[in-house]
Amino acid sequence: MKDFLSKLPKAELHLHIEGSLEPELMFALAQRNNIQIPYKSIEEVKEAYKFSCLQDFLNIYYAGASVLIQEEDFYDLTMAYFTKCHEENIIHTEIMFDPQTHTQRGIAFETVLNGIQKARNEAQEKWSISSFLIMSYLRHLSEEEAFVTLKQSLPYKHLIEAVGLDSSENGNPPSKFYKVFEASAKEGYVLLAHAGEEGPADYIWEAIDGLKIVRIDHGNNCLTDDKLVKEIIQRDLALTVCPLSNLELKVVSDLKQHPLKIMLDKGVKVTVNSDDPAYFGGYLNQNFISIQEALDLSKEDVVLLAKNSFQYSLLEENRKQELIRLVEDYALKN
Repeated sequence: MKDFLSKLPKAELHLHIEGSLEPELMFALAQRNNIQIPYKSIEEVKEAYKFSCLQDFLNIYYAGASVLIQEEDFYDLTMAYFTKCHEENIIHTEIMFDPQTHTQRGIAFETVLNGIQKARNEAQEKWSISSFLIMSYLRHLSEEEAFVTLKQSLPYKHLIEAVGLDSSENGNPPSKFYKVFEASAKEGYVLLAHAGEEGPADYIWEAIDGLKIVRIDHGNNCLTDDKLVKEIIQRDLALTVCPLSNLELKVVSDLKQHPLKIMLDKGVKVTVNSDDPAYFGGYLNQNFISIQEALDLSKEDVVLLAKNSFQYSLLEENRKQELIRLVEDYALKN
């Protein structure tokens, strides 16, 4: 099964590029850019990766991002992730990036985007890995600040497929961002948002009814509201579930208690993703392997998860069907 999962063709729909910053690269970039980070060794960084909640993680995540200064840094970061995609049979990926994490430090929007874009072009050319960019608004900041980011993005609209909403969920409901999401839709961006990771089911309602998102990032807490589960199924909204992230951030205390199988059995369209793999102990294949073992998922279950990853991507319908057939052919032969 491990071998089957490792070679299974798949897409990743919930990946924060800043969250793929491995300790080794963090140190190398800190040195290159002469940045002081609060860790003396790679081991010390890894030791800090013991989180009790989302906020614990975010504190380290933002400290790590401080080493990203030049276009070359964003290229190196993104290329390291694409190398993993190539190794793990990820054919398509939808990459979230947090411009505000960088523009707030005085890094130009174009510096961030140009570095990421260079790696996207190279991965497409070298390995035929397709990718879309999702520009995430930071929910702990104001809607006014999100509007500034929207405006900064407009010259690069042709390179960005969607907008998202991430960062500290509790106390920052989706309703805080209704206007900027409406404005983002008018600019042609697809709408996505994190909802129901730590926040209540009400946040998911706000995200689907108020923000009008087409896919739910995380969404674990939908299971506390039967009416919401029915609505998600009826609207054919997928959840981008992140098992190892949920474990590390104490959303679940044990992967054996993870709700993914319950969601599947109820008919919810679930996808598996790595979220912030450098911090949560594994890239996409490890998430597949760990959740399959913990919940004793069948071959049919994991094939469905892989097919969902393409079906609920932002790719065009013809391409989706082509990639779903690839998964089906692989499953038949293995």
